[in-house]
Amino acid sequence: MNLSKRMQTLVFFVLVVAISVATNLTTNQISKIQQERKEEQEPQIPTAYARFASASSAMETDFTIASELSIHAVVHVKTKTPINTQQFGGGFNDPFFEYFFGRPQQDQSKEPPTQEGSGSGVIVSNDGYIVTNNHVVDKSAEIEITLNDKRTFKAKLIGSDANTDIALLKIDAVNLPVIKFGNSDLLKVGEWVLAVGNPFNLTSTVTAGIVSAKSRSINILSNPTQRMGIEAFIQTDAAVNPGNSGGALVNTKGELVGINTAIASQTGSYSGYSFAVPINIAKKVVGDLMEYGVVQRALLGVEITDVTKKLADEKGLGKIVGVFVANVSDKGAAKEAGIESDDVILSVNDEMVNSVPELQEKISRYRPGDKIKVLVNRKGKEKLFTVTLRNSDGLTSLMKAEEVNLLLGAKLLELSDTERQKFQINTGVKVVSLQNGKLRSSGVRDGYIITKANRMPISTVDDFRRAISSVDDGLLIGGFYPNGKIEYYAINLAE
Repeated sequence: MNLSKRMQTLVFFVLVVAISVATNLTTNQISKIQQERKEEQEPQIPTAYARFASASSAMETDFTIASELSIHAVVHVKTKTPINTQQFGGGFNDPFFEYFFGRPQQDQSKEPPTQEGSGSGVIVSNDGYIVTNNHVVDKSAEIEITLNDKRTFKAKLIGSDANTDIALLKIDAVNLPVIKFGNSDLLKVGEWVLAVGNPFNLTSTVTAGIVSAKSRSINILSNPTQRMGIEAFIQTDAAVNPGNSGGALVNTKGELVGINTAIASQTGSYSGYSFAVPINIAKKVVGDLMEYGVVQRALLGVEITDVTKKLADEKGLGKIVGVFVANVSDKGAAKEAGIESDDVILSVNDEMVNSVPELQEKISRYRPGDKIKVLVNRKGKEKLFTVTLRNSDGLTSLMKAEEVNLLLGAKLLELSDTERQKFQINTGVKVVSLQNGKLRSSGVRDGYIITKANRMPISTVDDFRRAISSVDDGLLIGGFYPNGKIEYYAINLAE
């Protein structure tokens, strides 16, 4: 009996365990099925731990390739400029003082002292053409080029343009390394760039930074004494110092995107920002100097200003966009096309412009005679004009180098080094081949040496052209004749 009860108890216990296991398995299966159905109904959200993952080596910027591609094509430019202790204008060397009391006697046997300068340049053709800044070689009597391989050459100045601060040199060499031209329009703010040059005579120096801004104006080229200056600088924080001027600004592909030109500094040395001429501007200037010997400057023929909130409110413009046309020149291309004062220029050939530097940069790429599409906002309505650009003489034709010299009825020549030493001056251009024109009618005679025009020092023929272009009515020129007689002439340009 006891055995029978034990067997019954054991069987009961086994049945309980079996039922419990079966129940548990069924519950788990049901829960799993329910979970799978729930997952099928609800969208899956990707998740990951919020840990920091460093960028892979493939994402890191490598400057070595760009440096290698550019450093061999950047040269050291050394200049010598005569220092004349006696020159017309200023202090006891004033022309009026010398006219009445004579010029102090000097020891002509001694060589005049010279000032040495240093800068950089970029080889742009394998047969020896080099681009640099105009201010690096301006008024230099001697230019020496040192290549990265230590070879030295005497350089010839092919031409220069103070309005863009670009100059073109030539050395007698072949098979030189060059830098591939990039497209400065494609540069983006925040993009890495390298500055390659010779700061403080430290040759072949490379520094890195980013593009901080584009189309920047700093009033170094465009100012009251040089109204035709074009400023649309690339601003970077790559370290640039004295000696870097004329050197290369390259992107990470090693492409030339700018010519380093200036720094923003209270001390004269780098302190945060540097500025480069966009290569799209420099390339056009270099091309003109190679082909024509002179820059073919195209003008729209307008006085412009940036659109500000105050101006937009005053003129009822609605939006702060474009460039405001304050005045239209009577003989200019814009007026001929139908553009009027108070118009707002929105784009040039479908490229938007929102500042004076941007518009100047766009126009600077064209030559007289080129046709462009200009979109303007006139009293709330958009109008599209086809404009045929003109030169400073109001013509659509291109000029040759020899034609540039024929100004106001005379050919002008820059003084030779011998003449500069003879007259003890740094400035001046000589009037030769005088013909019927405004100079002759004003009393100017052959041999007259122009040293100033409207208070601007005249050192080159281009200086005189800029003086003429900056006024519409009258021009006052000052200078002297080889016999020492000082004369001033007033020229009426309006007639």
